[in-house]
Amino acid sequence: MPMSDLLHDSSSTCSTSCQKDGPFSFGMDPKTLAFTAIAVACTPFAILLFWNFIVPLLFRIFSRTIGSTLGWCLRKGSEGRRTLLVRTTTENETRFRERENLQKEAASNSEDEGWENVDGSIAGTSRNGEVGDREWDGIVGFFHPFCNAGGGGERVLWAAVRATQKRWPNAKIVVYTGDHDVSKDSMLSRVKNTFSIDIHPPTIHFIYLSTRHWVLSSTWPHMTLLGQSLGSLIMGWEALSLLVPDIFVDTMGYAFVLGLCKILFPDMPTAAYVHYPTISTDMLDSLDPTTTVGSQGVNAGKGVGTKGFAKKQYWKLFAAIYSWMGASVDVVMTNSTWTQGHIQSLWGPRRKQRGRVNPIAVVYPPCAVNEIERQIELSEESEKQRQKYLVYIAQFRPEKNHQLILQSFSEFVKTGTPSAKEAKLVLLGSVRDDNDSRRVYKLRLLVNELHIKEQVIFQLDAPWSEILQWLGKAFVGVNGMWNEHFGIGVVEYLAAGLISVVHNSGGPKLDIVTEVDGEPTGFHATTTSEFAEGFEKALSHPDPLTVRRRARLSSKRFTEEEFVRRWLAQIEKLVAMKL
Repeated sequence: MPMSDLLHDSSSTCSTSCQKDGPFSFGMDPKTLAFTAIAVACTPFAILLFWNFIVPLLFRIFSRTIGSTLGWCLRKGSEGRRTLLVRTTTENETRFRERENLQKEAASNSEDEGWENVDGSIAGTSRNGEVGDREWDGIVGFFHPFCNAGGGGERVLWAAVRATQKRWPNAKIVVYTGDHDVSKDSMLSRVKNTFSIDIHPPTIHFIYLSTRHWVLSSTWPHMTLLGQSLGSLIMGWEALSLLVPDIFVDTMGYAFVLGLCKILFPDMPTAAYVHYPTISTDMLDSLDPTTTVGSQGVNAGKGVGTKGFAKKQYWKLFAAIYSWMGASVDVVMTNSTWTQGHIQSLWGPRRKQRGRVNPIAVVYPPCAVNEIERQIELSEESEKQRQKYLVYIAQFRPEKNHQLILQSFSEFVKTGTPSAKEAKLVLLGSVRDDNDSRRVYKLRLLVNELHIKEQVIFQLDAPWSEILQWLGKAFVGVNGMWNEHFGIGVVEYLAAGLISVVHNSGGPKLDIVTEVDGEPTGFHATTTSEFAEGFEKALSHPDPLTVRRRARLSSKRFTEEEFVRRWLAQIEKLVAMKL
């Protein structure tokens, strides 16, 4: 057949087909075409149905079957260690009573009320409104792998342990730690020397973990947030395989471990004390340079370009997983109103879906308010000893933003006012490693560049006694960190009577440097000019002693007694779940 005839036949066939099925049907009959269109239209809804209903259903099935089975195996595997721990506690208590004669000490020592004669106002009540659960003798596990670090987080841990011991004298306390090179006696001795907290030795035990390196940032040079969280799961599994407690409390911020605990032991009461969210909406917003916080934080403006877009999507995914894991916790405590707000926005919706009825509570960390008040006098006479020192108590870490304070101080000095001529800035902070040392070196270079060398003092690794001396003779307390989650150093400023000039964000703004009876206790600032103005207002205040007394009164909200009251109110909810 000639080629022209073939083309003619092909054209005729195509024309006939198009006339029959239409120009865009590609040979489909109308029913098939309609079905395809409906399927395409329903695909997004099918994906949403799968993600929001099928995946949670599959996970619930997994957690209730495989997860619970694994939990049962862990519980059976650690029964021997549990029995040994209970027996050891009884033996230790007997020896301790014989050696120290606690009953006579309890009657003669008013500071240590003894472990069975606790004031009811501090001890709290049972779920029936009576002091009826003091005999509870279960095991409370505190997950704090860096318990020997000696920082503010550790002060919270040990104050919480002591409060729990006094409230439930028969309970056994277990601390999961990675400090396997430190003995129990050495650990408790450092707690006593560092925080002036006496821990009752017989009822506390340490479970030593060998997997702590999995949560170090150095182990995860890339995708650090996710890597450390996955590493915490390894560490959490090891902890629970060694001993399964009756109540599990995380005091370091490992939400993934609490989520794992609930998968393995759905009925185990859990609690979290959150010092700061692992990720927050402010962190996400700071990636975008066009937002109001796009110039703040160590990741400011890094969400641009292909790499920035990938970082932003990675953070959003991590935030979703973090929220899902944290929402399982029964009792959630935060160290500040700022942290509470962010945890509520991240965990709150899912907590409501899971029927978690306990509201997220603010439990301020215990601060050395009473000690500072005893050591530092506020009077007309002591006011004469004050000098024009501005002190900044902060570790030399990037987020503490020492550069901002130095640049602000330089701008203040250039004003040439009488206060500026006399003022000196004192940077008090610890140097943890070589990175911190290099950071201090760069700050010294900046001081030279700003021509304020004669008015800036570096005090590195100063002991507490020296810090107290500075607090007693300084005039102003400074804080330059954006979104400081709480700010124990700022509380110490208030307790010492310093007039504070702090960053207008986070805990220092919302919780600490607030008004008393409608009058200020300090000043808030964001830019270098605002800080410089704050320095001038503080140093030239016409009646500084009145402000100091007002600041000290405000610091009473952060005493150890207030922490104990709030802490026990939350932990009692967990004990009630076990009764």
